[in-house]
Amino acid sequence: MITLDELYKLYKKCGSVTTDSRKITPGSMFFALKGDRFDGDDFALQALEQGAKCAIVDRATLDGVSPGVGKGNCILVENVLVTLQKLAHYHRTHFNIPVLAITGTNGKTTTKELIDAVLSQKYRTMATEGNLNNHIGVPLTLLNINEKTEIAIVEMGASAPGEIAALVKLAEPTCGIVTNVGKAHLLGFGSFEGVKRTKGELYDYLRQNGGTIFFNEENEDLKGMLANRPGVVTRKYGITCYEVSLIGKEEDSPYLSLKVYDRIIDTNMIGTYNVDNVLAAVSIGEYFEVPFSDICKAIESYSPSNHRSQMLQTPYNILILDAYNANPTSMRASLDNFLQLPLEHKWVILGDMLELGDDSLEEHKRIVELLRRQRSLEKIVLVGREFAKAAAELKPDRVQLFNNVEQLKEHFEKKRPEGVSIFIKGSNSIRLSVLEEVL
Repeated sequence: MITLDELYKLYKKCGSVTTDSRKITPGSMFFALKGDRFDGDDFALQALEQGAKCAIVDRATLDGVSPGVGKGNCILVENVLVTLQKLAHYHRTHFNIPVLAITGTNGKTTTKELIDAVLSQKYRTMATEGNLNNHIGVPLTLLNINEKTEIAIVEMGASAPGEIAALVKLAEPTCGIVTNVGKAHLLGFGSFEGVKRTKGELYDYLRQNGGTIFFNEENEDLKGMLANRPGVVTRKYGITCYEVSLIGKEEDSPYLSLKVYDRIIDTNMIGTYNVDNVLAAVSIGEYFEVPFSDICKAIESYSPSNHRSQMLQTPYNILILDAYNANPTSMRASLDNFLQLPLEHKWVILGDMLELGDDSLEEHKRIVELLRRQRSLEKIVLVGREFAKAAAELKPDRVQLFNNVEQLKEHFEKKRPEGVSIFIKGSNSIRLSVLEEVL
């Protein structure tokens, strides 16, 4: 069996690491992970044929190939995932650089991208790609650190207790931020208190290792979490300490514009809830001594992507597409913001909020009740079983129900609205983003 040191030497000779046999690049190291519906070992030989330098497998026999160093370039290990994680941690220990960990219920990815934009004004950064923030994504992120990296920015997600604790052991962050805590993944966490305990695992690690915690001083949940952890090293940010005031770019502009100190920052983001994300980036930029003018320039240049609070003007309608994820906290904040935007003929299309466990029906009913009170909404479209149950009990008017997005897409292909402003949000697996094609 290959040792970790031997594997690391081989990794250094490879150009990249991948877990997807469809994305092999010449000289890469392929980790044959297992999923619910696939076994990566089945694709190991294919990966080698496509140019991988080696394949890390944990099945002793692969179509007659006896794995081992130098034997078909398949390397046998006890557990591929554990080996990937050990290799990533071992690689991390070779770099004495700041590593910033980001977690939270909402805003992780946007905050990460803003921080990366700010810090890259002065440093060579490495940041998590997309939302590769779990037990597989974090190791892959760490393995992207190289000799040129001056600061690493690592996003961490969790849906069950202990997951953040496991990720921080891999990444060994020197500083970190919890963007906020809210009601999400309650099926895994069990309760809101379970959410706070799990996100607080980042605080625990930084407290034990003398790392710096950036926190929003106006968030009572975060303040309470820190109060229970005496001795932590903190750096606060918030509307008060940055003398923030909200202003409008133009009277009819939906984009966030704010004054920080005496500087106006015009962003390309929708939603006042992004103020906290902006201020987190300002705070971390200042901590790492990025000139304030460069911080502002980076924030103004940033544009959201991947269906996160994107405003799109199609030939037919205005879409505010926020269909990457949804939970009760983010849903209410986004709806409140949409209702305040200077737009005409407002519609909402909402998809189920998933993984809420026993709280699911009640949380969906609260959203439906909120919608029912908004007379400015011309049309309310709900997609999914959970919203259907909630709407059946409350019987709101102006509501159309669809079982799935395919039904809704087919409906719009026959009868597409025009000249309306549509807010679209739901959990990613509801796939509301496909509506962009027809609206």
